[in-house]
Amino acid sequence: MLQFDLTTPKCFQELFISFNLNNFDCLRPLFFKVLGIAIIMGSTLVKIPQVLKIWSSRSSEGLSLLGTLLELLSLTACGCYSYASGFPFTSYGEIIFLSLQTTLIAALILKYSRGSLLSLGFIVVYGGLLSFALKLPRDTLWMGQAANIPIAVSGKALQVIANYRNGHTGQLSALTVFLIAFGSGARILTSISETGDKTIIMSYVATTAVNLLLALQVIYYWKASTTKSSKKKRKTH
Repeated sequence: MLQFDLTTPKCFQELFISFNLNNFDCLRPLFFKVLGIAIIMGSTLVKIPQVLKIWSSRSSEGLSLLGTLLELLSLTACGCYSYASGFPFTSYGEIIFLSLQTTLIAALILKYSRGSLLSLGFIVVYGGLLSFALKLPRDTLWMGQAANIPIAVSGKALQVIANYRNGHTGQLSALTVFLIAFGSGARILTSISETGDKTIIMSYVATTAVNLLLALQVIYYWKASTTKSSKKKRKTH
């Protein structure tokens, strides 16, 4: 069952009826709940710049398909485990939106690199696998979450390697990269406060590290990526 409670009845009385804003035992969990909601709201559009960049250029150049698929696997494992564990929705809700957008990105990469039929087939297969995963017991899903750290790191690492080899970030959206790095970092704090689950916390620590590395690459290759994009636009006109 999804949990949405922002605070306990006792803390509600303290903070909003008595206006006792010095009660840090109530303020602290409320802060992390609100932060979690902010992350979820931000996640609804966080990858749209990436989607639009691929769509407008009709190219997935520079994007790692395997890395994107591993990221989707990581998100799915974390989301299913969190749901089965009964964690508060505010501690993992953004995974729903990130998974949908990552699925769309993977489908677009397939569309522009291998054809529309394979792209559509991927969406159907992923939908079936997700439906199956949601029915698995928590203990089974825990094993998937435990394996999530190397999966998540590998997915991002493949993109880092692709950027290094190309000497630019291609169609990678800078805005999306920066927002995801910020969101994963904030999730470390909310996970500590709301779940206390070490596997969840460590997975966010690991993904934040590689997300920051990816953000640094975007900054480092900014000029090269801009030049590459400009040359490609001139060729198409």
